[in-house]
Amino acid sequence: MQSKPNRALGAIIMSTNTIDNTRKVTTRRLIEMKQRGEKISMLTAYDFSSAKILDEAGIDVLLVGDSASNVMAGNMTTLPITLDQMIYHAKSVIKGTKRALVVCDMPFGTYQGNPMEALASAIRIMKESHAEAVKMEGGAEIRESIERILSAGIPVMGHLGLTPQSINKFGTYNVRAKEEEEANKLIEDAKLLDEIGCFGIVIEKVPAELAARVAKEVSIPIIGIGAGGGVDGQVLVMHDMLGINQGFSPRFLRRYANLADVMTDAVQNYIADVKSGDFPSEKESY
Repeated sequence: MQSKPNRALGAIIMSTNTIDNTRKVTTRRLIEMKQRGEKISMLTAYDFSSAKILDEAGIDVLLVGDSASNVMAGNMTTLPITLDQMIYHAKSVIKGTKRALVVCDMPFGTYQGNPMEALASAIRIMKESHAEAVKMEGGAEIRESIERILSAGIPVMGHLGLTPQSINKFGTYNVRAKEEEEANKLIEDAKLLDEIGCFGIVIEKVPAELAARVAKEVSIPIIGIGAGGGVDGQVLVMHDMLGINQGFSPRFLRRYANLADVMTDAVQNYIADVKSGDFPSEKESY
């Protein structure tokens, strides 16, 4: 005789799934996701309205990236953006977020070379924006700054591989760590960041095989951008993947929409309606 389905158990499972999908994402939860093989989704956000949409769509992590320097302010590099500007963007994103973990980039010049300045910068981000973690570019060379920030109870995400804040040093945005010496340093730096207490690492634009190896050899999540599919999650710049910014088309970018064309069409229709007197109509007037 075929047994009847256990509806009570099914209800409990559905309830559990619902809670799991809506409960707040934390640094600890990201590590749990890596442990059970669940991929982590991450996108950049810089304002309240966008953050609210991304959060309600179910994104795991929102990165308030210093890429705001490029896509929001029109700068050629990430270097010009200031700590005050990053705090402004992070504060706006936090107000639109309920579920996702919000990580804020520490901008260039706020942590390199001076651990006490690094700590002061991180404290300002946490206190003034209410962001939940900071992200820093570099490995052994910024160890003291990372440890100082961690000692204050502030979660830190690392960033290795192509590090845009060092663009003037490298002189190119080409793939990093293709040579053995640089690849070995990247592996050593990833293990170091894991050992001293970082909760995750972004690895940008390195060979997929190398990134996959790093993901296997450290206990914390590895989030890739241009680093193949063998890592624990992926991050893209929102303006790039939505097709708002059309001047940037690297191999690793997949466009999920073409909002530049949608927005252009909408604006041109609005202009035409205003010029012709069609807008506002009688129904749209008081």
